[in-house]
Amino acid sequence: MPFYEKGDVRIHYEDHGGAGFPLLLIAGGGLNSNISYFTGNAPFNPIEEFKNECRCITMDLRNANGGESTGPLAIDRPWDAYADDQLGLMDHLGIDKFMVMGFCIGGPFIWNLLKRAPGRIVAAVLAQPSGSRPEMRDLFYDNNIKRWGPALCARQPDITMEMVDAFLNKMYRTNPDFVFTVTRDFVRACQTPILVLPDDVPSHPYAVAMESALLAPHSEVSLFPWQEPKERIPLVVRQVRSFLRAHRPVTAAR
Repeated sequence: MPFYEKGDVRIHYEDHGGAGFPLLLIAGGGLNSNISYFTGNAPFNPIEEFKNECRCITMDLRNANGGESTGPLAIDRPWDAYADDQLGLMDHLGIDKFMVMGFCIGGPFIWNLLKRAPGRIVAAVLAQPSGSRPEMRDLFYDNNIKRWGPALCARQPDITMEMVDAFLNKMYRTNPDFVFTVTRDFVRACQTPILVLPDDVPSHPYAVAMESALLAPHSEVSLFPWQEPKERIPLVVRQVRSFLRAHRPVTAAR
């Protein structure tokens, strides 16, 4: 179980190696995003699906309950602190350019990575992306103040619920619109190819997923719904595989 360490941040990750082009996989589960998601709650396991042609890399989110990554709460810059960890891990592994696929909270994370390091990300897949519903602006704050914060404080006594409250306020209430991390103008100008696999549950609004796909100039969308019936999932996996193959650098093709 390798770890990447930088200062007081310690990130648990997996690198499935191989000669394929690097693919960063961001697990779902909100602030409890961790590697076990892929063998538990994910609609399919992208590591198993793509490890034979991509170098699959994934990680436990900093301070995710159920994961092994730890670090301080970056109250003033929560989204960017997570991007620091993601980009820092790729730097640690000596990887410059890569593709990324993210589930759930991986949607806002990917948009932030595209803002932070647009030249490094070759293509992105947003599966069941999180977004903000106008009628449920406090959904993510409420869920995390109840389900993430108390367990984190119990595990790390140096973190208090007052700190958790400040962190979540900054993360989800400062810009409680659209995809949280970027504006519609940013998406409209984004030149990176993206594939969106929409969902429609309270935390994964279909309207936001489709709006981002319609705004992005180099976007593709899967069929919907794609998780039910289960027979549709292999079709979407094939679409993701074709998308990744189409956009990886020619020199990386096998």
